[in-house]
Amino acid sequence: MNKTELKDFLDTKVKQYNHPHFIESDPIQIPHQYSNKEDIEIAGFLTASIAWGNRKSIINNAKRLMDLLDNSPYDFVINHSENDLEKLQSFVHRTFNADDCTQFIKSLKHIYLTHNGLESIFAKHAEKDSMQIAISKFKTTFFEIEHLPRTQKHISDPLKNSAAKRINMFLRWMVRDDKTGVDFGIWKTLSSSQLSCPLDVHSGNVARKLGLLNRKQNDAKALFELDTTLRKLDPNDPVKYDFALFGLGVFEKF
Repeated sequence: MNKTELKDFLDTKVKQYNHPHFIESDPIQIPHQYSNKEDIEIAGFLTASIAWGNRKSIINNAKRLMDLLDNSPYDFVINHSENDLEKLQSFVHRTFNADDCTQFIKSLKHIYLTHNGLESIFAKHAEKDSMQIAISKFKTTFFEIEHLPRTQKHISDPLKNSAAKRINMFLRWMVRDDKTGVDFGIWKTLSSSQLSCPLDVHSGNVARKLGLLNRKQNDAKALFELDTTLRKLDPNDPVKYDFALFGLGVFEKF
C-alpha cells in the first residue's frame, strides 16, 4: 500500500473499532460506570495500571477493585481511614498486590490534596507534541510521599526507555474526545495531538507488518518512531490509530 491507501485503510479500521460496542470487551468499561470526573479519572487510572495480561482477568479484577472502593473511588481515596485500607489486603492482579494497591490509594490522595488532581500534573509538564516527560514527572510526583520501593515498578518511566503503554492508554481515555462515546475527553487542558499510541505486543506487531514501525523492541524509541509515523497520517489525532492497530491485532489476528 502507498501512503494514501494505508491512511484510508487505517481510517476505515478506526471507524470500525472506535465505536461504543468496543466498550463491552475493553477495560475502558470500568471508568464508564461513573459520571463524576474524579471517579472516572481514578477508576480509569487504577484500571489502566493493572491492564496487562488476559483482558477478561483485567476487567474482572478492576471490577473487584471498584467494589473494594465501595464503587465510589474518589470518595474512598480522599476520605479513607487506615481501617478502610485493610480490606484491600485481599486484592491482587498478577504482580500488583495488596501493598501496591494500598500505596496507589495513598499516593492518589496526596495528588488530589496537594497537586490539584491527576490532570494538573500531566498538564503542567506536557510538551507541544509529547506527554513522555510529563509521564516521567508524574511518576516522580506519585512517589514523592513515603512509599514501598517495590511499587515503583508499576508506573513506567519513558525517560528510562519504557513505552509506558498503560499510562499512554489512560491518557487517551482522559484526553481524547472521539465524538462516539468511547474515550472520555474530560481533560480539557490537554490535546489529542500531544498523545502517543499505547504500544504493546498487538499494536507493535501490526504496526511492523504495515511498515509503520521498524524497531523490534516495544520501548520508548519504538514509540517515538511510531509517533512520528502516525503524526504524518493525522497530526491532530495520531492516537486514534490505536483502535485500528489494536483491533487488527486482537480481533482480526492480522
